[in-house]
Amino acid sequence: MRVPWKRWLAFFNRYTGKSESQGHQPFRGGSRSLTTNQKAIECLENNDYDAALTLFQEALNDSRDVQSLTNLAWIYYHEEDDVEAAIHLAQEAVALKPTSHFPYSLLGELLVLTERWEEAVVVLSDSIAVEPSQEAYNNLAVAKYHLCEWEEASTLFLKSAGPSDYAMYSHVHCLIQLGQTIEAKHKLDAFLESNDDFVGEVHVAELYLELACFSEAVHWFEKSWNTYDKSPDWISRYIYALVQTNAMERAVEIAEECIRLKQGDIEEAQAEECDEDWTESDKAAYLIGLQNEKKEYEYLIQKISQGYVPPFKFTTSLSSRCYLFGCSRHKYPEYRD
Repeated sequence: MRVPWKRWLAFFNRYTGKSESQGHQPFRGGSRSLTTNQKAIECLENNDYDAALTLFQEALNDSRDVQSLTNLAWIYYHEEDDVEAAIHLAQEAVALKPTSHFPYSLLGELLVLTERWEEAVVVLSDSIAVEPSQEAYNNLAVAKYHLCEWEEASTLFLKSAGPSDYAMYSHVHCLIQLGQTIEAKHKLDAFLESNDDFVGEVHVAELYLELACFSEAVHWFEKSWNTYDKSPDWISRYIYALVQTNAMERAVEIAEECIRLKQGDIEEAQAEECDEDWTESDKAAYLIGLQNEKKEYEYLIQKISQGYVPPFKFTTSLSSRCYLFGCSRHKYPEYRD
């Protein structure tokens, strides 16, 4: 199923700070003839997706080389959602032993996405050998983590991390898994909301809770109360931390507020009219979920007092970037051996 060009444009805007309305006219001016690849990228920049796809395919038909294989793989992945086709093309590009890390990094990302951990480790290690990048370090760390190789994952997450971002959060989590709690606490204490790509208050609170630093966890959970969507995953952990610090009045207050909010959601859903996009079956399933969440809040403090510990749910995060040879926006050159 085709994804609108706006997704591609939004992907680049994260790196350039440009708005969709800002015109970008690559390769304009002069009489220099354009390669098929440059024409394809120009079409992408001008939001002519169909023409761009045709030109990228034409470039591949002209020559199945590193550039045409990698660029079409990237387009199939990001614009067509055809991951398997992208993997096959990227594998063919990597088989040519390219001197750029782009094909390796792209293939490694795709293999991590499809949870082919062992294959991803090999390809991403090759990517780093050609040219280290934060994305390859992070994605290799993700693969190592899922292979339960936490020490290597911890080291790799650190290599890709900023001071307070998700990679640093993942690194600290690995340290806790390894029992290196003193180092983990020291690094967690250094997290700052003012840092770029700050991971978020709930994530910091979760790690403090894993370290049994209940007061610190409560502090960070409290900072999240007015800014985060109130979901049982983190609210149950917040209430658990409050109980551990004997702040029972606040724990009851939080639970009652969540019950009230959930009841409001139930009443709103019950009043909603159904149509072809929101069927009676959809509505019934949604209401069951809301009612289960409400019941979870109603019995949570009782369960915690009986020894229940709400689980910590850690998820890894894939790192991505543009891997288009000849991308004018990122000033990438076309591929040369």
